[in-house]
Amino acid sequence: MSSLRADPPTSKIHPEAEAEATTSCFCSSSKIDHFDRLPDSLLLFVFNKIGDVKALGRCCVVSRRFHSLVPQVDNVVVRVDCVISDDDTSSSSSSIKSHSSSSSGFSSIFRLVFGGISKPFQALSQMFGTKVNSRNGNGPSLSVAADDDMELDQAGVTHHSPTQVLKNFNEIRFLRIELPSGELGIDDGVLLKWRADFGSTLDNCVILGAASVITNNKISSAMQQENAAAAAAADDDDNGSIPESFYTNGGLKLRVVWTISSLIAASARHYLLQPIIAEHKTLDSLVLADADGQGVLCMNREQLEELRVKPLSASSASKRTLVPALNMRLWYAPHLELPDGVVLKGATLVAIRPSEQAATKKDVSDVSWVSTTFEEPYGTAAKMLVKRRTYCLEMNSF
Repeated sequence: MSSLRADPPTSKIHPEAEAEATTSCFCSSSKIDHFDRLPDSLLLFVFNKIGDVKALGRCCVVSRRFHSLVPQVDNVVVRVDCVISDDDTSSSSSSIKSHSSSSSGFSSIFRLVFGGISKPFQALSQMFGTKVNSRNGNGPSLSVAADDDMELDQAGVTHHSPTQVLKNFNEIRFLRIELPSGELGIDDGVLLKWRADFGSTLDNCVILGAASVITNNKISSAMQQENAAAAAAADDDDNGSIPESFYTNGGLKLRVVWTISSLIAASARHYLLQPIIAEHKTLDSLVLADADGQGVLCMNREQLEELRVKPLSASSASKRTLVPALNMRLWYAPHLELPDGVVLKGATLVAIRPSEQAATKKDVSDVSWVSTTFEEPYGTAAKMLVKRRTYCLEMNSF
């Protein structure tokens, strides 16, 4: 007769105990900051990829660690929201008088304008450690808002100069400052691009312009025939002197304005960069560009060091660097059709170097640096233009 065996007693699971254990485990894991497991070098790598100074300001409020790491970023992008004249805070009559000069961009300085006060900018103000009364009567405020109830200017915004925004970044190597748009007012359809390299003075400048740009989707069959006739006439007109179309219909005046205005815009920007260059001695590259791509000012490490060692010569007439006597090489095509079908009417390319530099350098005839100045499709336009006849011009210092 088989014996019956009782099942061994099973342990009873208490739901209350299991819930308490789960809660305890969750609480202990929630106290762990997983960012603490990431090394500083990895966080700095991420911050350098961000670059934008406003976004970095927001990162400052995440934690004390982020707040201490952001000033060590070496790649910074400052996007300027608007350009404000020095005289914008003066009386209305003087503001009206200064409007024409500020619109030309020759005597204006740029400041960041942030459209409100929020926690990220409170963090920036703590990092920068500056606060100035916006109604001190000594000009526009350059302070970063430290409190939500800080007094604002009449437009309801707070102004920050790039110099102040960058003050507590200690290890910047690559700096890019973007203006909202080119200050040289041009008509719709007109092409104007320039790039200038500076040390303590102008090293070189390249200007590309066209009276009109016709894209291939705007070219009709009748216009194609007209363009073919214009191209043939351009070849016949290339007899050793500048073609007549260069002078007619205000063409000469327009190109003179392009050249002088671009040089003045570049020299004004160079002048305004002095405080940033003096304060940030770790800089390897500085680029000041328009968001719409009209103008670009570049300085490499050697040029930055040259400006620190050899102070610039300022123009007596306005707040800009003195432009030295110049040698210019000019290429012109009444009609230039690019491989992608875009047509440039009155295409003009100007390569500029100081006369003193041209006299000392043996490679003055080398124009390879000109053809690589602009991005496509305008790089192709420059390469096509430098193959045409070269015209040499000179300009006095101004």
